[in-house]
Amino acid sequence: MSNFDHKKYKPFAPVGKTDRRWPDQVIDKAPLWCSVDLRDGNQALIEPMTARQKSLLWDQLVKIGFKEIEVGFPSASSHDYDFVRELIDNDRIPEDVTIQVLVQARKELIEKTFESLKGAKRAVVHVYNSTSTVQREQVFGLDRQGIIDIAVNGAQLVQACAQKYPQTEWTFEYSPESFTGTELDFAVDVCNAVTAVWKPTPEKPVIINLPATVEMSTPNLYADQIEWFCDKVANRESLLISLHTHNDRGCAVAAAELGVMAGADRVEGTLMGNGERTGNMDVVTMAMNLYSQGVDPKLNLANMDEIIRTVKECTHLPVHPRHPWAGELVFTAFSGSHQDAIKKCLSRRDEEQAWEVAYLPIDPADIGRSYQEVIRINSQSGKGGIAYVLERDYGFELPRWLQVDFSSAVQAYAEEKETEVGSEDIFSLFQQTYLNGAGRWQLGNYKVSREDQVDKLHAELMLGDTQETITGTGNGVVASFVDAMEKFTGKQIVLVEYSEHALGQSADAEAVCYIQLNIEGDRFCGCGRSHDIVQASLDGILRAINKSAEQQQNAAA
Repeated sequence: MSNFDHKKYKPFAPVGKTDRRWPDQVIDKAPLWCSVDLRDGNQALIEPMTARQKSLLWDQLVKIGFKEIEVGFPSASSHDYDFVRELIDNDRIPEDVTIQVLVQARKELIEKTFESLKGAKRAVVHVYNSTSTVQREQVFGLDRQGIIDIAVNGAQLVQACAQKYPQTEWTFEYSPESFTGTELDFAVDVCNAVTAVWKPTPEKPVIINLPATVEMSTPNLYADQIEWFCDKVANRESLLISLHTHNDRGCAVAAAELGVMAGADRVEGTLMGNGERTGNMDVVTMAMNLYSQGVDPKLNLANMDEIIRTVKECTHLPVHPRHPWAGELVFTAFSGSHQDAIKKCLSRRDEEQAWEVAYLPIDPADIGRSYQEVIRINSQSGKGGIAYVLERDYGFELPRWLQVDFSSAVQAYAEEKETEVGSEDIFSLFQQTYLNGAGRWQLGNYKVSREDQVDKLHAELMLGDTQETITGTGNGVVASFVDAMEKFTGKQIVLVEYSEHALGQSADAEAVCYIQLNIEGDRFCGCGRSHDIVQASLDGILRAINKSAEQQQNAAA
């Protein structure tokens, strides 16, 4: 007998609203955003972020434009406590950014939380307790009044502690945890009891956060819950209604969007949806959804490659190639009919008119992608055959992204010669395109040192009789070299792709490295080969940068 039995589950009960207004609403402005990457996102990682990774992600969140950032759970984690102190003590919080911290409604935890925030100019203290039916009855064994007492006591403690630090501008936030699993009338009662303590005003509002701690229903039912709550809660004009959705049913973004339509003012989420179980609501997706509808998302997502690089480095999680808006393949057309439609639309495009291009919901250039990723040749168009020849005859195992890049060079060569392109021709063209660096900067001697877990590189660049010394720092030799070249060229350089393998099976076989860089919004590929893997990596990076310089030189000629 199968264990896959749907009968052990019960459907989520509808709200029973007959006066819903949210289906007719349109989102015409961005909600208030709060990033919870450094708290909710971090606590979900197999290996939590190091201090360096937290710092790197913090800088990225600030750069994107988040004005509220939840930085941790300082009362529960010494690492979070230290990170909060580092931000405050080193004056790393911009004037227009407010940090947020999470704390349970417990006396000792609340007191420690305020200690961690001493000296902050502004802060949101986010206090919560479990209110759901299942937690109330099966975990805590309390009645409704018992849960309300916990919430009120927590609110009183927060207020009392805040009075001890009058130099800080405090904002209070309360979450009835597992709001979606809490009876709506009880959720209103709990929140009313909390706000009765805090006494918010329209000038100094309180944040009431209504989390789908576990996504339990379809997004429309969540919207019904939000609208019902907004209609019934006391002092609505003095509250900021916040959403915190999770992706257990795969609908976190949809739930947040409908929740905003239903009256919410604020949304909490993470970059690329990292978080507990199936993740938090993906801020990138929701913000780009708004952007594609002509609404300013109030977040700058123009350099998507950099954002992805930071997320991957800090979380050690991959980004799916078909991740909405951000994935490597989301603007790619392999179908011949799709390619033809895109080409025709682009050729006829009037820059003064609104964007209307078949199969492309936005202009890829808006997020730092070039049109070279749009029209790509698949195996039916010859890319696979080119890669097969290079691997069969020469041992080069080109990654997919380099296959695509190189196929355009082979196609152009074949069209120019108007003849069959043989194996030797393909390899010669590959060397010319990615391996040969004559006439441009060459890598000379280099030295790598490591101090306080940071790598530092000194290297020589040579061009004819000219020699330059460059230096850079980073996490590893490759990152240090990229940093050095950024300083040398004065251009923003992001390592997008890296791949390497041995050319042969012997112990002394050469290594080959394939590199793709984003340089000022355009992508360039390079390749390096050497008996030393580090040398091969640096050569590949330098050759990609040389290609960028050659393109710029040719454009100016």
